[in-house]
Amino acid sequence: MRDLLITGADLAGEGPADLLIRDGRLADPADAGLDAERLDAAGLIALPGLVDLHTHLREPGREDAETHDSGTRAAARGGFTAVLAMANTVPVTDTAEAASHVAALGRRAGHAEVIPVGAVTKGLNGEELAELGLMARSAARVRVFSDDGHCVTDARLMRRALEYVRAFDGVIAQHAQDPRLAGAQACCHEGDISGRLGLPGWPAAAESTIVARDVQLAELTGSRVHVCHVSTAETVDVLRWAKARGVKITAEVAPHHLLLTTDEVMGYDPTYKVNPPLRPSEHVEALREALADGIIDAVATDHAPHARHDKEHAFAEAAPGMLGLETALAVVIETMVNTDRLSWYAVARRTSVVPAEIARLSGQGRPLEPGEPANITLVDPAARAVVDRNQSASLSRNNPWHGRELPDPVVATFWAGRPTYRRD
Repeated sequence: MRDLLITGADLAGEGPADLLIRDGRLADPADAGLDAERLDAAGLIALPGLVDLHTHLREPGREDAETHDSGTRAAARGGFTAVLAMANTVPVTDTAEAASHVAALGRRAGHAEVIPVGAVTKGLNGEELAELGLMARSAARVRVFSDDGHCVTDARLMRRALEYVRAFDGVIAQHAQDPRLAGAQACCHEGDISGRLGLPGWPAAAESTIVARDVQLAELTGSRVHVCHVSTAETVDVLRWAKARGVKITAEVAPHHLLLTTDEVMGYDPTYKVNPPLRPSEHVEALREALADGIIDAVATDHAPHARHDKEHAFAEAAPGMLGLETALAVVIETMVNTDRLSWYAVARRTSVVPAEIARLSGQGRPLEPGEPANITLVDPAARAVVDRNQSASLSRNNPWHGRELPDPVVATFWAGRPTYRRD
C-alpha cells in the first residue's frame, strides 16, 4: 500500500497538522516521499476512529436483518473503526466458541474491527452465568459482557458476575430495566402521551432503580458496571451520585435519546418504537447536560436493524429498535457541537477515546501521533444532507432520521491505514 499524506487536517479541533499513513500506522509527516498519495484535508477535522460500544450485527441467526459485512459497511460510513457486537444472536454469544466465531465473521467482513460482547447468562435467560472466564481467555479476549435486551434482574447473580469479571478487568454492561415495573408489554414512556394513545407505559423509575442497585453492587464488589443506553433524568441523578462516591461506573447514551422525544410516537409509527423508549423533552435535556459534563461517558448507537416483517406491525407488537451507525456522529454534531455543548476534543473523547478505554481496546481511541495505529475519521463540520433510508449500507430500513436534514460529516474513514469509506 502506498503511503498516504493527509495535509492540513484540524486534529480534533486543536489545530491543523499533517498525518502520514504508512503500513497501517501513523508516521512522521516529514518522512513522506514524493510518491506518496496526497489528500488535501484543509477545512476538515481529523478524529481518532469512532468506537461503538453497542451494536447489533444480527449475524449469526438473523442475516435477513443485518450481516457483519453490511453492518460494518454502515459503521465505516458513519466513521467507526471498531464496533462491539452484542450477544443476542442465534445462537447466543455465551461460549468461547461463539465469541471466536463472531470475531472471525468480523475479520472476514473487513470494514471495521468487530469485538464480540459475551452474554452474562446462558441463553440470556438470567438463571446461570455464561462462560465468562473462557470467553475472556479465548482468542476473542472478551472484556464486555451484557444480556442486552434483557436485564440481569437477579441481584445475587449480578453480584457473582461482577466478582467473576473483576479478575480479568471485565465490565458488565447492564440493560437497566426492571421488568416488574416496566411490564412485559411496555412500549412507550409512561405519561400523558401513553395514556392518550392507549399504549402500555414504561416509567422512568424502571430504569433508575436498577442502576441504583447496580451502583451498590459495583461498590460492594469493587468491579466495573457500564449502563447501556441511559434515557432518563432520574438515572443521570443516580450516576452523578455514584461518581461522586468513586464507584466504578460508566454510562452511554444513544443518539436517538439526544434528539427524539415521546412526541414522535403520536403517529403510531413503529420506526420510533425503541427500548428504552423515547422520553419527554426534559429527559432529553438532562441527557445532553450529562453528556456535556461527563456524567455520561460515551455515545453508543444501539444500532438495531430489523427486517420489515418484524418492524411493520401495530406499534405495540413491532420489534423495538432503530438504525444508528451511519447517523450517530451527525446527531452528536447537531445536538452537542452546533449548540456549543461539546468541543471537537470532547467529541473525540465521547465517541472514541473513552469507549475504547471502557472496552479495553488497546489499538483504538489512540492519539493521532506517529507510531499509533492509523484509525482516523475525517469530518466536514459544515456538510449537511437529507437522510435517505434507501441509501443506507444496512440491510434494514428502520431509520428514524429518514427525510430529516442533518449534518453529513464523514468524508473518509481509515481503519489500520486502509480506507474503509471515502466519499465520492
